[in-house]
Amino acid sequence: MLTHIQECRLLYNQLVCARVQGWKNDQTSLSLYEQQRTLKLMKQQHPEFAQVYSQVLQQVAVRVDLAFKAFFRRVKECHGKAGFPRYKGQNRYDSITYPQFSNGCRLDEKGLRLGKIGCIRIVQHRLLEGVPKTCTVTRTATGKWFATISCDMGDATPKNIPHAHAEGMAKPHHNVSNTDVGLDVGLEKFATLSTGEEIPNPRFFRKEEKALARAQRKWDKVKKDSHKKREKARKVVARVHERIRNKRHNFAHQESRKLVNCFLMIAIEDLPVNRMVHNRCLSKSISDAAWSMFRQCITYKAEEAGGVVEPVDPAYTSQDCSQCGHRLKKTLSDRRHKCPCCGVDMDRDLNAAINILRLGRQSQVAKLPRSPSGV
Repeated sequence: MLTHIQECRLLYNQLVCARVQGWKNDQTSLSLYEQQRTLKLMKQQHPEFAQVYSQVLQQVAVRVDLAFKAFFRRVKECHGKAGFPRYKGQNRYDSITYPQFSNGCRLDEKGLRLGKIGCIRIVQHRLLEGVPKTCTVTRTATGKWFATISCDMGDATPKNIPHAHAEGMAKPHHNVSNTDVGLDVGLEKFATLSTGEEIPNPRFFRKEEKALARAQRKWDKVKKDSHKKREKARKVVARVHERIRNKRHNFAHQESRKLVNCFLMIAIEDLPVNRMVHNRCLSKSISDAAWSMFRQCITYKAEEAGGVVEPVDPAYTSQDCSQCGHRLKKTLSDRRHKCPCCGVDMDRDLNAAINILRLGRQSQVAKLPRSPSGV
């Protein structure tokens, strides 16, 4: 398996080099299909490529094509540095993909059978559902191997919530519908719901920061000519990062599942996280909170369950009063919303969550089809 990944890495670098040289020499941009047609010739020049399944090699060309398409898209958007596709060094290419599950890859009672590799014993954590499409084998930084099989589940079935709230969820306040909720994310509290419930911020990276710094210091002290000792120390650092990542993933999946099980429509802020992390004072805390991961988990879980996630513009959601609409400017240190017009006094994040819910409902109404008469 490791040999196949290394051969795919070398092929990736050669395909990137071919595109660069093609543009420098002839001002021609090679397409995906032109590079896939050259794979047969490359196998003759490098017999090691023939050890890898043919469709896996074709998928490497697909990755190169996607990398260049993303580069040209970033150039057109002109948002900072475009990031030209780079060559993959050692330990920088860690997965291979079988694009057709039934062709070169299958799963039976003995294990996972991969083309040109053989049968691999696996620990299958759940049965496959739907129609299997692709299989991706990935190696982690700590030396663990995972096989991810994507399946076509068909269309999502309409969601039916027999009760308003599952166990562990707060009862609604402020006359909020039982099937709709607004979500305001933050750093002091991970999220505040329009029902009044608060999700505390776990701060996984902050809790493991000392252990990570200790492991990195030991890694730096190892002499660079001692490859085995440095590799051993590197894995200790990788295990700390892996532990943080696993905790963060588990938290995002658990909390998103609770929300999707309780609500049909979830209104959430459409935050520009990529620009927000440029703040020197808050970048580490924002990255530790992993708002984008949480939103991604909610989105695909809601789609699978037949629910709806409605992103809304976060502008002025913390300043506008959720009762009368009066706009009151606040600083980050102002944690209470005290409206001078209607006299309402509530938590700043709860006020924002109710505003987000209102905007989400307005967006849903705007998307409803109109009758031919215009009524």
